[in-house]
Amino acid sequence: MSRNLFISIANFVNHLERLFLPHSGPPPALAYLVHQPTSSTTSTSQSFSLKDLIGDGMLWAVPKHRRSVEKRLNRKFGYPEYVWKPLKEKRNLRSCQHCGHDYELGLLCPHCYDKVRQETQLMQDKIQAQLGLEPVEKEVIILYEGETADQATDAATGKRIVEMKKPRPMWFTKNLLQKSTQQSSDTKEVKPSNLA
Repeated sequence: MSRNLFISIANFVNHLERLFLPHSGPPPALAYLVHQPTSSTTSTSQSFSLKDLIGDGMLWAVPKHRRSVEKRLNRKFGYPEYVWKPLKEKRNLRSCQHCGHDYELGLLCPHCYDKVRQETQLMQDKIQAQLGLEPVEKEVIILYEGETADQATDAATGKRIVEMKKPRPMWFTKNLLQKSTQQSSDTKEVKPSNLA
Protein backbone atom coordinates (compact mmCIF):
# COMPACT_ATOMS: atom_id res chain seq x y z
CA MET A 1 0.00 0.00 0.00
CA SER A 2 2.78 2.43 0.89
CA ARG A 3 4.51 1.59 -2.40
CA ASN A 4 1.39 2.47 -4.42
CA LEU A 5 1.03 5.72 -2.48
CA PHE A 6 4.67 6.61 -3.17
CA ILE A 7 4.26 5.90 -6.92
CA SER A 8 1.11 8.01 -7.14
CA ILE A 9 2.79 10.96 -5.34
CA ALA A 10 5.85 10.68 -7.66
CA ASN A 11 3.56 10.70 -10.73
CA PHE A 12 1.72 13.75 -9.37
CA VAL A 13 4.97 15.66 -8.83
CA ASN A 14 6.22 14.73 -12.33
CA HIS A 15 2.92 15.93 -13.79
CA LEU A 16 3.23 19.27 -11.97
CA GLU A 17 6.82 19.70 -13.20
CA ARG A 18 5.75 19.06 -16.79
CA LEU A 19 2.82 21.44 -16.40
CA PHE A 20 4.74 24.40 -14.96
CA LEU A 21 8.21 23.72 -16.37
CA PRO A 22 7.62 22.37 -19.88
CA HIS A 23 11.20 22.96 -21.15
CA SER A 24 13.09 21.99 -18.08
CA GLY A 25 15.33 19.59 -20.02
CA PRO A 26 16.83 16.39 -18.73
CA PRO A 27 17.20 15.67 -15.00
CA PRO A 28 20.14 17.42 -13.29
CA ALA A 29 22.20 14.23 -13.02
CA LEU A 30 22.27 13.87 -16.81
CA ALA A 31 22.47 17.57 -17.58
CA TYR A 32 26.21 17.66 -17.15
CA LEU A 33 26.69 14.89 -19.75
CA VAL A 34 24.17 16.18 -22.28
CA HIS A 35 24.48 19.92 -21.88
CA GLN A 36 25.95 21.81 -24.83
CA PRO A 37 26.52 25.54 -24.73
CA THR A 38 24.25 27.46 -27.07
CA SER A 39 25.75 30.09 -29.28
CA SER A 40 24.26 33.56 -29.28
CA THR A 41 24.08 33.61 -33.09
CA THR A 42 21.23 31.09 -33.37
CA SER A 43 17.81 32.61 -33.22
CA THR A 44 15.15 30.97 -31.10
CA SER A 45 12.29 32.20 -33.24
CA GLN A 46 12.72 29.92 -36.26
CA SER A 47 9.53 29.26 -38.17
CA PHE A 48 8.72 25.66 -39.01
CA SER A 49 7.73 25.04 -42.62
CA LEU A 50 6.96 21.84 -44.45
CA LYS A 51 9.00 22.94 -47.47
CA ASP A 52 12.16 23.19 -45.35
CA LEU A 53 11.51 19.76 -43.91
CA ILE A 54 10.86 17.97 -47.23
CA GLY A 55 13.06 20.02 -49.56
CA ASP A 56 13.03 18.51 -53.05
CA GLY A 57 11.46 15.25 -51.83
CA MET A 58 7.94 14.07 -52.41
CA LEU A 59 5.04 13.06 -50.22
CA TRP A 60 3.65 9.57 -50.60
CA ALA A 61 -0.03 8.82 -50.34
CA VAL A 62 -0.81 7.28 -46.99
CA PRO A 63 -4.19 6.23 -45.61
CA LYS A 64 -5.97 8.79 -43.45
CA HIS A 65 -8.02 6.27 -41.51
CA ARG A 66 -7.39 2.82 -40.20
CA ARG A 67 -9.10 0.06 -42.16
CA SER A 68 -11.82 -1.53 -40.06
CA VAL A 69 -11.81 -5.20 -39.05
CA GLU A 70 -14.85 -5.91 -41.21
CA LYS A 71 -13.22 -4.43 -44.31
CA ARG A 72 -9.97 -6.27 -43.62
CA LEU A 73 -11.79 -9.58 -43.33
CA ASN A 74 -13.81 -8.86 -46.47
CA ARG A 75 -10.60 -8.15 -48.39
CA LYS A 76 -9.04 -11.34 -47.04
CA PHE A 77 -11.94 -13.77 -47.44
CA GLY A 78 -14.30 -12.01 -49.83
CA TYR A 79 -18.04 -11.49 -49.51
CA PRO A 80 -20.08 -14.67 -48.96
CA GLU A 81 -22.91 -13.37 -51.15
CA TYR A 82 -20.67 -12.31 -54.06
CA VAL A 83 -17.12 -13.69 -54.15
CA TRP A 84 -15.93 -16.16 -51.49
CA LYS A 85 -12.15 -16.61 -51.64
CA PRO A 86 -11.52 -19.60 -49.32
CA LEU A 87 -11.57 -23.09 -50.77
CA LYS A 88 -14.88 -24.58 -51.80
CA GLU A 89 -15.66 -28.08 -52.96
CA LYS A 90 -15.40 -28.61 -56.69
CA ARG A 91 -18.50 -29.97 -58.37
CA ASN A 92 -17.05 -30.15 -61.90
CA LEU A 93 -14.80 -33.19 -61.41
CA ARG A 94 -15.17 -36.14 -63.74
CA SER A 95 -13.56 -39.55 -63.93
CA CYS A 96 -11.53 -40.35 -67.04
CA GLN A 97 -12.99 -43.17 -69.16
CA HIS A 98 -9.57 -44.38 -70.29
CA CYS A 99 -7.41 -44.38 -67.16
CA GLY A 100 -9.88 -43.82 -64.30
CA HIS A 101 -8.13 -40.78 -62.84
CA ASP A 102 -10.10 -37.69 -61.85
CA TYR A 103 -9.89 -34.50 -63.87
CA GLU A 104 -11.63 -31.15 -64.02
CA LEU A 105 -14.41 -30.73 -66.56
CA GLY A 106 -13.26 -28.70 -69.56
CA LEU A 107 -9.61 -29.72 -69.13
CA LEU A 108 -7.58 -32.71 -70.31
CA CYS A 109 -7.01 -35.62 -67.98
CA PRO A 110 -3.56 -34.91 -66.50
CA HIS A 111 -2.62 -38.61 -66.36
CA CYS A 112 -3.48 -39.23 -70.04
CA TYR A 113 -1.82 -35.98 -71.07
CA ASP A 114 1.32 -36.99 -69.19
CA LYS A 115 1.48 -40.24 -71.20
CA VAL A 116 1.13 -38.27 -74.46
CA ARG A 117 3.77 -35.77 -73.34
CA GLN A 118 6.25 -38.55 -72.50
CA GLU A 119 5.67 -40.27 -75.85
CA THR A 120 6.09 -36.96 -77.69
CA GLN A 121 9.35 -36.34 -75.83
CA LEU A 122 10.62 -39.79 -76.84
CA MET A 123 9.71 -39.07 -80.47
CA GLN A 124 11.48 -35.72 -80.39
CA ASP A 125 14.61 -37.26 -78.83
CA LYS A 126 14.64 -40.00 -81.48
CA ILE A 127 14.23 -37.46 -84.31
CA GLN A 128 17.07 -35.36 -82.91
CA ALA A 129 19.31 -38.42 -82.47
CA GLN A 130 18.77 -39.63 -86.05
CA LEU A 131 18.49 -36.38 -87.95
CA GLY A 132 20.61 -34.14 -85.76
CA LEU A 133 20.02 -30.42 -85.59
CA GLU A 134 19.63 -29.96 -89.32
CA PRO A 135 16.68 -27.85 -90.42
CA VAL A 136 13.59 -29.93 -91.10
CA GLU A 137 12.79 -29.25 -94.75
CA LYS A 138 10.81 -32.43 -95.33
CA GLU A 139 8.07 -34.11 -93.38
CA VAL A 140 9.06 -36.73 -90.84
CA ILE A 141 7.24 -40.06 -90.62
CA ILE A 142 7.39 -42.00 -87.34
CA LEU A 143 7.34 -45.78 -87.80
CA TYR A 144 6.94 -48.06 -84.82
CA GLU A 145 7.98 -51.69 -84.43
CA GLY A 146 6.39 -53.95 -87.03
CA GLU A 147 5.53 -51.13 -89.46
CA THR A 148 7.10 -50.44 -92.82
CA ALA A 149 7.14 -47.37 -95.04
CA ASP A 150 4.76 -49.10 -97.48
CA GLN A 151 2.15 -49.41 -94.74
CA ALA A 152 2.36 -45.71 -93.90
CA THR A 153 -0.74 -43.73 -94.70
CA ASP A 154 1.01 -41.22 -96.96
CA ALA A 155 3.56 -42.07 -99.60
CA ALA A 156 7.01 -42.04 -98.05
CA THR A 157 8.70 -40.53 -101.09
CA GLY A 158 10.59 -37.40 -100.22
CA LYS A 159 9.94 -37.75 -96.51
CA ARG A 160 12.26 -38.54 -93.66
CA ILE A 161 11.60 -41.78 -91.80
CA VAL A 162 12.32 -42.24 -88.10
CA GLU A 163 11.87 -45.70 -86.60
CA MET A 164 10.93 -46.27 -82.96
CA LYS A 165 12.08 -49.55 -81.37
CA LYS A 166 8.83 -50.12 -79.47
CA PRO A 167 5.25 -51.03 -80.35
CA ARG A 168 2.81 -48.26 -81.21
CA PRO A 169 0.76 -47.14 -78.17
CA MET A 170 -2.94 -47.98 -78.38
CA TRP A 171 -4.01 -44.35 -78.07
CA PHE A 172 -1.65 -43.21 -80.86
CA THR A 173 -3.54 -44.36 -83.93
CA LYS A 174 -2.26 -43.98 -87.47
CA ASN A 175 -4.97 -41.54 -88.48
CA LEU A 176 -3.44 -39.01 -86.09
CA LEU A 177 -0.66 -38.62 -88.65
CA GLN A 178 -3.04 -37.66 -91.44
CA LYS A 179 -3.42 -34.01 -92.30
CA SER A 180 -6.65 -32.54 -91.03
CA THR A 181 -6.94 -29.83 -93.68
CA GLN A 182 -8.53 -30.66 -97.01
CA GLN A 183 -8.34 -28.95 -100.35
CA SER A 184 -11.20 -26.59 -101.00
CA SER A 185 -13.67 -27.99 -103.48
CA ASP A 186 -14.80 -26.15 -106.60
CA THR A 187 -18.37 -27.47 -106.56
CA LYS A 188 -21.16 -25.78 -104.67
CA GLU A 189 -23.00 -29.03 -103.93
CA VAL A 190 -22.79 -30.56 -100.49
CA LYS A 191 -22.58 -34.34 -100.53
CA PRO A 192 -22.41 -36.55 -97.44
CA SER A 193 -19.40 -38.84 -97.28
CA ASN A 194 -18.35 -41.87 -95.23
CA LEU A 195 -21.91 -42.75 -94.25
CA ALA A 196 -21.50 -46.53 -94.52
